[in-house]
Amino acid sequence: MAAKKKNAKEALNRFKMEAATEVGVNLKQGYNGDLTAKQAGSVGGQMVKKMIKAYEDDMK
Repeated sequence: MAAKKKNAKEALNRFKMEAATEVGVNLKQGYNGDLTAKQAGSVGGQMVKKMIKAYEDDMK
């Protein structure tokens, strides 16, 4: 079970890094507390946008 959790965490981290790259935010591994709220929000917003698109594509 621990391996599944680790794999899921790694996949989520890759997804977050991909979304950050798409919106032009430079994330680094580990601590990113120096991001502005706008930058962090744009990464989260991009992640949600991609999840909704994937869900909609699966419904087709």
